[in-house]
Amino acid sequence: MNLEEYFARTGYKGSTEKQDLETLTDIFQHHIRAVPFENLSIHCREKITLELEHVYNKIVQRKRGGWCMENNQLLGWVLRGLGYETSFLGAYVFNPHQNAYATLMTHLVVKVVIDGKAYIVDGGFGVSYQMWQPMELVSGKDQPQAPGVFRFTEKNGVWYLEKMRRKQYIPNQSFSSSDLLEKKECRKVYMFSLEPRTVEDFRFQCAYLQTSPDSLFTKKSICTLQTTDGFRALIGWTLTETTYNYKENMDLVEFVTLEDEEVEKTLKEKFNITLERKLVPINVKGSYTI
Repeated sequence: MNLEEYFARTGYKGSTEKQDLETLTDIFQHHIRAVPFENLSIHCREKITLELEHVYNKIVQRKRGGWCMENNQLLGWVLRGLGYETSFLGAYVFNPHQNAYATLMTHLVVKVVIDGKAYIVDGGFGVSYQMWQPMELVSGKDQPQAPGVFRFTEKNGVWYLEKMRRKQYIPNQSFSSSDLLEKKECRKVYMFSLEPRTVEDFRFQCAYLQTSPDSLFTKKSICTLQTTDGFRALIGWTLTETTYNYKENMDLVEFVTLEDEEVEKTLKEKFNITLERKLVPINVKGSYTI
């Protein structure tokens, strides 16, 4: 495990001397554009483990992606290795179909402190809710980014993240009522406290999410990657490519349905992923929006 190999994986060639916000943002953006948010191991009959060496081998050496517990654990290791002051936090993800936050703490994020200011760095959410820049941990402040306007709100020690999106232009009208499309323009994303967490706090969740029939991740095969102007996502057999600000205050959302034989080729061409085992795509309706 070494930082040079990680930077070769993400294509980052900038400075690592300064522990400032500009460097953090650059490293972070290279990560989210090179490393997919994906749960394909579940649908290839591979076990997802949280040992850092396994995460490093999977993402850096095998050029795969991972979910939040993998992506953000690796990011935390990288940032600590560069001298940043970091800690892990645990979040409860909002389910738009149930209109409620999860009761299980399933989302791991990184808190980074620079010159006394705290930032949230989250490289493990994917699709349109993936932040592109570290977010300052301040309540009630709109923080515009390319994906839309993010905002934290704090109430009684609990922090809430929400995102306002633009209007959507969908050329393929047969997908205009897709359950993958988020209908609301303002969407709750997750809530968290500032209590420091360790990877050990996520052992049960890691096992539950990849085995329970109630888990979103057993119901959908997901691979998403941020691009320079939007993101792409493969959910089951549905490939989505979104371009942010395609027109003024409007995002372009393009859908296509793949045949079985096109799935693995698309993973290689669009996400730079080559799987070692056979993928069985799945997309049960509900519980996931882009």
